[in-house]
Order: sequence, then C-alpha cells, then structure tokens
Amino acid sequence: MNAAPITQDLLTIPRKLPDAARQNIVGLTREQLREALIEAGTPERQARMRVGQIWQWVYYWGQRDFARMTNLAKDYRALLAEKFEISLPEIVTRQVSADGTRKYLLRIAGGHEVETVYIPEENRGTLCISSQVGCTLTCSFCHTGTQKLVRNLTAGEIVGQVMVARDDLGEWPEPGQPKDETRLVSNVVLMGMGEPLYNFDNVRDAMKVVMDGEGISLSRRRITLSTSGIVPEIARTAEEIGCLLAVSFHATDDATRDRLVPINRKWNIEALLDALRDYPRLSNSERITFEYVMLDGVNDSDEDARRLVRLIRGIPAKINLIPFNEWPGAPYRRSSWERIEAFADIVHKAGYASPIRTPRGEDIMAACGQLKSATERGRKSRAEIAAETGA
Repeated sequence: MNAAPITQDLLTIPRKLPDAARQNIVGLTREQLREALIEAGTPERQARMRVGQIWQWVYYWGQRDFARMTNLAKDYRALLAEKFEISLPEIVTRQVSADGTRKYLLRIAGGHEVETVYIPEENRGTLCISSQVGCTLTCSFCHTGTQKLVRNLTAGEIVGQVMVARDDLGEWPEPGQPKDETRLVSNVVLMGMGEPLYNFDNVRDAMKVVMDGEGISLSRRRITLSTSGIVPEIARTAEEIGCLLAVSFHATDDATRDRLVPINRKWNIEALLDALRDYPRLSNSERITFEYVMLDGVNDSDEDARRLVRLIRGIPAKINLIPFNEWPGAPYRRSSWERIEAFADIVHKAGYASPIRTPRGEDIMAACGQLKSATERGRKSRAEIAAETGA
C-alpha cells in the first residue's frame, strides 16, 4: 500500500532565493554548486576546479568569509561575496547536561526552531540531528510527535547542524597547525525531530555533503538514519545514501504498533520486515538496528520479546532497548529495570545483541524521544494526544 508522497516543494523553503538575495551554498552538492557558480559567471572550464577550492574552504577549514579564501583571485572572491553566502542556523540556546550532553536550540529561516543534540562518549561523539520542524508521524510515546509538522529542513539546514556543532566544539583544523586526528563529531544519527524519509531528497543531498572525503568526511558507516517505516523509501535509502539503517519498531503486533507508531496503519509489520530483509544486501551494511522503547505494561512482556525474535529471524540485526524517557503529559511510563533486563536476556539468548541504551541528557530534555522545539505553530493539545493513544 503506497501513501501519497509529501510534496517537498510545499514543505521546504527553496534553496534558490529571489534574485536580490544571495544564495546559500551550504548543503549544495558538488554538481549543484558547480551549476550555481556557472550561472553566477564562473567560466564553465574553471567551474569544477572552483568547486573543489570552495568546498575545501567551507567543509574542511570551516571558513565562512570568501575574502579569506586566499587561493582565489580577489575579483573572484568579490564575485562570490556578491552572489553567495555561507549561512548556518543560529544558536538560540545551548544547554549542557550533567553528563556532558549538549542540546542546541537552533533558529532557521522563517523563525522556526529545531533541536540538535551532541552526546560525548569514550572514544567517540554522536550528533543527533533533525530533518523536519515538528513531525508528521505523531508517534504517541515521542515528545516531538506532539508538535505538528511545520516544514521540511533544507539540505543546508541539515548540514548546518553538523557545522554548528563543530563550531561549538572547536573541531575545525587550525591553519599552520598539525592536524588533530581526534573526531569529536565522529558519528551522525538522523534521530532528531522529524521522519527523514519524508524529506528524502534533502536528507540524501545533505549526507552527500557530510560524507564527501574532501570536507567533513564522515564515512557512511558513521551515519545512521532512523525511520519509523516508510517502506517505499527504504530501498532508495540503501541505493542512494547507503548509510546504516535504524528502525523505530517498538511493538511486535500490529494492534500495538498502530497505536505507538501510526504509520504502521499504512505499512504494517509484515510489509516493513519484507522491505528490511533486502537492505543489508542493497547497502552493503552488516546489520539493521531495531529500536525498541520499553513501555511499562504495553510492549515489555516476555511474550513480546519472544515474538520479536521470531519476527526478525533471518535479518542481520541488533536490538537497541530504550528505557522510555518521560516528558510532561506523557501517556506512558518507563518499564522497570528488572523487566528491561529480562526482555534483553531473552533477545540475547536468541543470538541478537540487545544493548540497553543509557539515557543521556534527561535533565535538559535531550534524551531520545524528548526533543521538541519552542516553535508555537501547530502544537497539539493534550486531548488530541489522548484521543490518538486511546488513553
């Protein structure tokens, strides 16, 4: 069963602004940047070389001022400054948790706001980025789901989150200094606000920029895209992005998943699993991550664990068990630690890795499922939430 695609033109601010305004080059793919440079007056025979030069300044050195791109002629730098800009989302607030987690509230075009979270860990740092303002899926356990979808993020706004975090962490290399091989942002997860596969083109283009080896240079094995199960886009993700895939699964029968993850009413568990079986082969990935939030008395029984194992049989997989992160007005409670461990034990004995995710940043509402911007447009009432969850 196919759902009508969301019309991206109606939900995303166009990348090309009116003629009087300068065009933001952040988020343009190499080919898009080449076309933009030619349109602005760059000789076609020079365009590919100019792309490489500008790309390194912006994405390797983190430079925002065309005047400082010293391997370009002064008149060409002036042309660039006249026609283009290098613009990132604005940090509205920056909160730091007791565990070191950083949560950024970022303002984007139109005055809208999204949240981005940086999670430092031993030998790695994970940046959780958003793909939409709000979310269209209304998963009943997720705080973001209580904020209606406002619009898709542009590719530049997605890449911009990575660049803002690198700014704040001081991760850009210093000219003339020995290169520091430590990666503070070593992993990116598309697990923030929004459903990435309902903004496919912009997410794909943004990840092309992030993965490019001459700039930010994150391997596709360091990028994980989380989807609630937009079945028609799963094969495209494998073929056009090729990153790791995580699935917000959360239930082992359709009736429960319909309530927790409403997109299940369009593509049920059977349809989703059929699509997932081909993903490791198409993307050359080792395994799929199944995300499973632990809700007291809802999806956490021994039978649920055994049914989960039966459902995913034959799919190379890891099961991430996520203790429910509560938020004001949430209609669920976190499963007890004993219940979570018993569930994990059943999955582990069946041969699947079943790590229990340690909640991070709960004191600043930065944990999984807690993100929600301060944008007032399209808020849901508590009555709407209760009606959708059956609470």
